[in-house]
Amino acid sequence: MAKLALKQVAKIYEDGYKAVKNINLDIKDKEFIVLVGPSGCGKSTTLRMIAGLETISEGEMYIGDTLVNNIPAKDRDIAMVFQSYALYPHMNVRENIEFALKMKGVEKQERKIRVDEVAEILQLEPLLNKKPGALSGGQRQRVALGRAMVRNPKVFLLDEPLSNLDAKLRVTMRAEISSLHRQLGTTFIYVTHDQTEAMTMGSRIAVMNAGHIEQFDTPANLYYNPANKFVAEFIGSPMINLINGRLTQVNSKPAIKIANESFLLTEKNQASLLTTPNNQEVLVGVRPEDMYYQEGRDTASTVKVKAKNVEQVGSDTYVYYDFHSSDREQVARFNPARPIRIGDEVYVHINMDKIMLFDKNTEQSILDRSVGTEFGTYYDEEK
Repeated sequence: MAKLALKQVAKIYEDGYKAVKNINLDIKDKEFIVLVGPSGCGKSTTLRMIAGLETISEGEMYIGDTLVNNIPAKDRDIAMVFQSYALYPHMNVRENIEFALKMKGVEKQERKIRVDEVAEILQLEPLLNKKPGALSGGQRQRVALGRAMVRNPKVFLLDEPLSNLDAKLRVTMRAEISSLHRQLGTTFIYVTHDQTEAMTMGSRIAVMNAGHIEQFDTPANLYYNPANKFVAEFIGSPMINLINGRLTQVNSKPAIKIANESFLLTEKNQASLLTTPNNQEVLVGVRPEDMYYQEGRDTASTVKVKAKNVEQVGSDTYVYYDFHSSDREQVARFNPARPIRIGDEVYVHINMDKIMLFDKNTEQSILDRSVGTEFGTYYDEEK
C-alpha cells in the first residue's frame, strides 16, 4: 500500500518565513494527485517535503502506517522526476536509466531485464544507445520517467515535468503520463501551475494559495462547486465572470440585486443557499459557457451588452464586454459560433441554475453546490 497522509505539515525557514502552512492531505493508494497553484504558493516545497529533500518543520507525514519525518529520502521508496530532467550527459539512455540500480548493487543481468521492460513501456528501445544531447525534449522526459520507473517505487513525485516542452508536446506527454499511471497502478503526486494539466490528469486536485490548501477535491467539484472565489477564478479558462450584487428578497423569494435589476434565484439555488438573504454584498460567479446568445430580451435573466472585443475560435465565439456591476471585463462563450462584430449590441441570457455566489467579505461560497448535483460525491478511483 502506498497511501500517504500529511497532518498539519508546515515548512518554516530560518528567517521565519512560513512557506507551507499546516496542510492536511489524505492520499489514497494508486491515486493520481495534483498540487496546483500560482508561483510561490508552496506546492513544490510540499512535494520536496514528501520526497525528504526538505525537512518538515511542523506536523507529521506517514507513508502507509509509517511516520517518515526523520527517514532520509533514499529510504522512503519514492522516485522523483524533476522539471530539468537531471540526466547525466556523458551516459547513454540505458546507463541513465540503470544508474540507480547499479548504485544499489543490482546484478548486471537483472539491470538489463528491468531497463528493457521500462524501455518497452516508454518506447525508448531505439534510443538506448543515444546520449541525452541527441534526444528531443519529450524523449528526455521519457528517459527521466524511465529512471524513476526502473526502481519500482511506492510513490512517484513529478515536479512540473512538462514545463520545458512546447504546447503540442505537452498535450502528448499528458496523455502518456496518465496512461503510464494506469499501467503501473502506483501512487502519483504531480506538481504544476497549469490548470489544464491538473484538470485532465488528476483524480483529485489540491488547489494551493499562499502556503495553504484552498480546496482538495475532484476536477468536477473544483469547476462546478468551488469552495471560494480564489478556486473559482483559478480553475477555468476563460476566467469566471464575477459580478457585484446583493442577496435580497423579492416578494419573499431570494433574489440577487445587480444595480437596479433583480434576478430571482432558481429553486435549485434556493435549496442550496447557506445563508438568509439580508441585503448582504455578494459576488455572483458565472462561467462564460453559462451565458447564452439570445435574439432578444425574452427572459428575466437576459441582459443587453455591447461587444468590446470578439474572438472567433473555431466552433465558439468569445464576446468580451464591460458590465456596470463588475470590476473587470466580462466574457460570454457562444456555441455555435456567432457572426458578432466589435460594437454590436448583444443579448446575453444567464443560466441562473449555474451561478455561483460568494460572500463579498469572506470570499467563501454561500451555496451548498452538492445539493441536487451529481458532482457532490464524485470520485473515480480508476482514472
